[in-house]
Amino acid sequence: MSNPEALDVDNFQFRGLHPDVFLGTASDRYAGWLGQIYSEKLYSDRITRRKKTVGGKPFVEEVLPVESVQEYFHHFRVLELDFTFYRLLLEEDGEPTPNYHVLQRYRQYLKDGDSLILKVPQAICAQKVWHGGRYVVNESYLNGAIFTRQFYDPAVAILGSYLSGLIFEQEYQRKKDRTSPQELATDLDVFFKEIPKENRYHLELRTEPYLTNSVFQVMEKHGVGQVLSHWTWLPTLDKQFAKSGRRFFNSGHQAIIRLMTPRGARYEEAYAQAHPFDTLVDTMVNPNMVEETAELMWEAVDSNVRINIIVNNRAGGNAPLMGRQIALRFLEMGHDLNETSEDV
Repeated sequence: MSNPEALDVDNFQFRGLHPDVFLGTASDRYAGWLGQIYSEKLYSDRITRRKKTVGGKPFVEEVLPVESVQEYFHHFRVLELDFTFYRLLLEEDGEPTPNYHVLQRYRQYLKDGDSLILKVPQAICAQKVWHGGRYVVNESYLNGAIFTRQFYDPAVAILGSYLSGLIFEQEYQRKKDRTSPQELATDLDVFFKEIPKENRYHLELRTEPYLTNSVFQVMEKHGVGQVLSHWTWLPTLDKQFAKSGRRFFNSGHQAIIRLMTPRGARYEEAYAQAHPFDTLVDTMVNPNMVEETAELMWEAVDSNVRINIIVNNRAGGNAPLMGRQIALRFLEMGHDLNETSEDV
């Protein structure tokens, strides 16, 4: 275990927490992290501003150039890239999409010890997608050939061993649109049989009724990890893990915790509260989320499982500051565990 006194967690140095602990964030390049993760001297005059509408309200996002990822990895060991969720890497005719080129740019700044987790495009894992001003049935849902040819193969070719995980995130399913857990399990079984066998797959199901044994059996069969997600309509992290019998399914001995939004808060509400992502928002921060995350980190470590903790700005206003709270609680728990073992 790492020595808390040898770490500089107050200055967001998280790389040395524990050999099996990979603390990181969902996306990077936020100008709100200047002075925390990024040098103001290097990037304060290199901010790109882009307009974004969330929940019908206008916002301006301020982002840094891709090369800032070099400084990001001075602090963190893992980064989840979310932009891959919105578009495949290759078009149907094999031509690279803009996302392909952005991923290539990230690759050129990576060094030994850095790792990326990619979100699989919604074109693969969403049952419905937004098109023409409404949600329509996704014709490429769980299409193994499209996943392999237009996303998996180019991602592996670009990143190689820097790619440490792939997250299949399925959106929340309303009751009237929902298939049964057994049907979902059958569909997932067919899909994971069809695609390349891998130990880097993880599945995030945002519909609580799908957290059932029939689905977990398929995940375990194919070595697909259960993503524990602190998100709007899901139960607590601990309750999610309890539903699977507190088992780590991933065949690569990894697990992922994603801290996305406060429970009960919709995306647009959390985004509006957190923007511009430069400080903690007290009304968003959930002490129980921090406590459960630290406990699950130790549960993974004790099981010899690499644990990836991915923190989103929307979970509390500012991901680096949330990461610091989690890191400090993890170290405190480790200190308490050491004292207890010495007293026995």
